[in-house]
Amino acid sequence: MTSRALRSVHRAYRDDIADLTTRRPLPGPSLPQIDPFLFLNHHGPQSYPPGNNGLPFGPHPHRGFETVTFMVEGSLAHQDSSGAQSVVADGGVQWMTAGSGIVHSELSPDSFKRDGGPLEILQLWVNLPARLKFTDPDYIEVPAAKIPSLSLADGVELRPVSGFEDAPVSSLTGVALATVHMQPGSSVSLPAPAGRNILFYTVQGSVRIGNDSVPEHCLARFDDGDEIEVTAPDGALILFGHADPIGEPVVAHGPFVMNSQEEIRDAFEAYRRGEFA
Repeated sequence: MTSRALRSVHRAYRDDIADLTTRRPLPGPSLPQIDPFLFLNHHGPQSYPPGNNGLPFGPHPHRGFETVTFMVEGSLAHQDSSGAQSVVADGGVQWMTAGSGIVHSELSPDSFKRDGGPLEILQLWVNLPARLKFTDPDYIEVPAAKIPSLSLADGVELRPVSGFEDAPVSSLTGVALATVHMQPGSSVSLPAPAGRNILFYTVQGSVRIGNDSVPEHCLARFDDGDEIEVTAPDGALILFGHADPIGEPVVAHGPFVMNSQEEIRDAFEAYRRGEFA
């Protein structure tokens, strides 16, 4: 097995949304994407007081990609134009395929707005290849109880969402996504198949890759290889995944991600005509 060397480290930048603390690792000034991973927002961690306004993400459209939302802590109420609705809480995940077009909202449940509490969310956008951009929209609710905990080493647990053994979601494109929970002083070799692009973000805590450090709230890029050797001196939570690159043009405008400007114009027109239902 060949260990992947650390190529570069990219710190998330602050881009708060109203009173929601937001860090954005991707895209960044020096890293527009990690094909097929397009966008990552890290909301929180923060605590909301009783009588708060909750999350600000009212109804909005998407086309051409998938959103994967990890509820690190707190709760989120989802509703979309396909008729799906659910409340995802601590440790749960929601996987939405926008495909040909969907309108959804991500708001706080009434109980959270009434009582307040801690909140931390990761939302990732995963691109779809041209052949799947007009697939039927879909939504999968994955409560924490359906996500297994796999021991990779002493003090290291992997909680797979897709692409790993016992993962509850079968991705359309074979994307592997998981969270890695590392206790202080633990070490692990993470599987990172050759030729796949790696998503590696330090949600909590810093880690070491060989002699190099990846601080908290940073995205790491790697050279090719088969595995990643990680040590967490003080403990860490990592968002980890890998995927085959799509290798197609990416044209993004607001809530749509397509392959050409013409397809972006078509998406806006279809939304205006009310076709995202």
